[in-house]
Amino acid sequence: MRSGCFVSLFFVQWVCDSLLTKLHERFVPSVFESITNFFLVAENPCKAIPLDFVFVIDSSRSIRSNDYEKVKTFIINLLQFLDIGHDATRVGLLQYGSVVQPEFSLNTYGSRAEVEQAVKNMEHLATGTMTGLAIQYTMETAFTEDHGARPLNMHIPRIAMIVTDGRPQDTVKEVAAEARKAGIQIFAIGVGRVDMKILKTIGSEPHSEHVHLVANFSQIESLISVFQSKLCGGSKLCEVVDHQCQHICIKVPGSYRCKCRKGFSINPDGKTCQDTCAEVDHGCEHICANLPDGHECRCRPGYELTVDGKTCNRIDYCDLGIHGCEHSCISLPESFVCRCMKGYSLNLDGKTCSKIDHCADGNHGCEQEFMSTDDSCVCKCRKGFILRPDGKTCRKIDHCADGNHGCEQEFMSTDDSCVCKCRKGFTLRPDGKTCRKTDHCADGKHGCEQESVNTENSCVCKCRGGYSLQPDGKRYTGVVSEFILYSPYGCFFELQFQNRRALEISQKSLRKTCVHQCSLGWRIKTTMHCSLTCVNKTFSSGVDVCQTLEHGCEHQCVANGSSYMCKCFEGFILAEDKRSCKSRRACIKPECHDGVMDLVFVIDGSKSLGPANFELVKQFVNSIVDSLDISRTGTHVGLIQYSTKVRTEFTLGQYVTGDSIKQAVGRMQYMGRGSRTGSALRHMFESSFSSREGGRPNTQQVTIVFTDGRSQDDVSEWASKAKSSGITIYALGIGKAIEQELREIASEPNEMYLYYAESFEKMGEITQKLKSRMCKGLRQKFIQTFLTRPHLDMEGDERKSGHETRSCAFFSSTDKPADESMCQCENMITFQNHVTEKLNNLVQKNILFAPIWLCCISSVWVKVSSDSFVFDNPHASVSHKEA
Repeated sequence: MRSGCFVSLFFVQWVCDSLLTKLHERFVPSVFESITNFFLVAENPCKAIPLDFVFVIDSSRSIRSNDYEKVKTFIINLLQFLDIGHDATRVGLLQYGSVVQPEFSLNTYGSRAEVEQAVKNMEHLATGTMTGLAIQYTMETAFTEDHGARPLNMHIPRIAMIVTDGRPQDTVKEVAAEARKAGIQIFAIGVGRVDMKILKTIGSEPHSEHVHLVANFSQIESLISVFQSKLCGGSKLCEVVDHQCQHICIKVPGSYRCKCRKGFSINPDGKTCQDTCAEVDHGCEHICANLPDGHECRCRPGYELTVDGKTCNRIDYCDLGIHGCEHSCISLPESFVCRCMKGYSLNLDGKTCSKIDHCADGNHGCEQEFMSTDDSCVCKCRKGFILRPDGKTCRKIDHCADGNHGCEQEFMSTDDSCVCKCRKGFTLRPDGKTCRKTDHCADGKHGCEQESVNTENSCVCKCRGGYSLQPDGKRYTGVVSEFILYSPYGCFFELQFQNRRALEISQKSLRKTCVHQCSLGWRIKTTMHCSLTCVNKTFSSGVDVCQTLEHGCEHQCVANGSSYMCKCFEGFILAEDKRSCKSRRACIKPECHDGVMDLVFVIDGSKSLGPANFELVKQFVNSIVDSLDISRTGTHVGLIQYSTKVRTEFTLGQYVTGDSIKQAVGRMQYMGRGSRTGSALRHMFESSFSSREGGRPNTQQVTIVFTDGRSQDDVSEWASKAKSSGITIYALGIGKAIEQELREIASEPNEMYLYYAESFEKMGEITQKLKSRMCKGLRQKFIQTFLTRPHLDMEGDERKSGHETRSCAFFSSTDKPADESMCQCENMITFQNHVTEKLNNLVQKNILFAPIWLCCISSVWVKVSSDSFVFDNPHASVSHKEA
């Protein structure tokens, strides 16, 4: 700094002296202006290096609007370090998608403010990614003199900065090499999942200076300081000009000069070097170094010159004791290096060591837990699980599998052991094995006035005969005595007492007429069963008849004067016997009620999804579950969640009701890490449909794969294997899901099995389409299975020939319609009418109850022939002869 100030002051003094003796006053202002410009150049080195600078910006549809704004901000910030002007740095800009759109040329604007405003006015193209086309336009048009580029003989560096976020849709290798050969220095900036090989194909050498990759658009600002030193430091001038120095280029203020390596001297051309040692017999063992006045012998690194000035001895740097290596020191010819023991890696200081974490890269593929050892990353399982032979995935330990649990009623495998359980209404004894019936009345706190009865759920109060329970459920009111006289055979009466109180009964037989009489204060009443009853006149009104009769109602008995009726709880309806109850849903068909399948959900739980959207995915799963006919013999559902690893949330055989499945979905915990869809497909193919996880033979296998982004591994191999094995795969993509990956995952044709929505707000639309398509596919499989079942008997020559024709013999020869074509199964409407007619005949003959036909026809196979009809249901089979 002092020498610079001294030179500057000397220069000012010289200018002033010259002005006093040789220059007129009119030249004074121009001289001082030159002095000022000199100091401005020293202050801002960018002004000393004029550039022709063209921005080439990727404007494809994969770049979101907010990320596009970040690119514009990056450009504006970078402009702050450039001295923009027609005689200084010129700036041009073009953006590209499927086509190239030039925004402004090198000669369009002459100030930074104009360039910044033009950048702010840019609009997003949102089309393809034709990077090669953009580079070709830059070379052939943007850097021509017609568009503002200065002639090559002026040696103004030509710089192109390419910013892209994806794989180009055209070739870039040849055109990029041609552009670099034409003298264009290319900086390649990649954002996100850009292939580094492609960036290196585009950028100039050395790649460490010209190729940069950041994780996302928010990090692109970190490159500002990097390019500030490259574009404005001045010390990099030798990197941006063709200096033609044979050995070394050295920067000097505003320019550069050539220098030779040790042992060489510069030639008069100022660029090439000569070796004087080659002209004499120097006798040096290693190196002869040229000096201005001769030469000298020198040794290679790691050696030292002996006293004869010509020979060399090797230096053992480790023996000097100053290496500072933590583990071991290795001596090299020029120096030494520190090395670490097995399982450790050398730190950046080159001396100390750290234990190697083989699991850090996230490619271990472990399903649950992992641990880094000296040699590798080893997978582990959580408590209650055991590692499978593949060394990656885990299976739950079933402590009850050996059958030695000794449980009296039920059992359940936990993380540690097999635990015994009791059915509802029972409690486990202290031995942990056997069960005893739970006595809810044992504690004496029931508060019943007369009697108490222990039920499955609670202790219920009851009254003795002749009493009724008050609304508080504890006390009794009134006494009613009643008996019924049944007269099925003339005058022979069978008495059934409904209370404990004895009554005097007068029965008189007057020849062929029976006269029924009651005691004083009682009256005769005909019951709903057409029998006779004596009713107490005083207490017969206002008394709850349900408390005095064995009404037989399954849920509730409701008194109606001196009679009663049965009612069911909410969600149930009264059965045909008017006493028992059945679920309302028993006769409500779900959307996908035809056929049976094993369905496995493969759900993306990666970080890009977010907790809020993960809850929407759980709602999506429950929506699909609601549309299925789930039962022990119906559809089964399993679910796996994946991110960096794969986790089985529940297997196909774990739950057999829709409510239990939805509860399990609600308990799912969001994983929130990477996205390895290929690993999830492999787990689904190898494990999810296996018998050990509840998969059933000869059952349709269906998978729904949900994802919101690009997989970090290959999906095609395991998707192809799954589809080849007969598994039907529906692929559902949201947001940034990659179309090509979805096509590789989905079954064919893709238009039937691939569904995509731009955002979670539109997820409901494709959910309905998916359910509709899945139900339709299940129905088609159902019909196909029905038509090919063995009990659809062939007739005549068809049976003898063994031809697999689809004509059916559902009726005996006497019952067949006149038109033989009516028995062709291809005409499904006619076929349905035939079956309906036959079932109606069975109802009329009291062989088949009408309510059962109306309620359950959709879920029961019926075969009718000349000698029998059979429900294809293990709980209902009646032969015609038995009927």
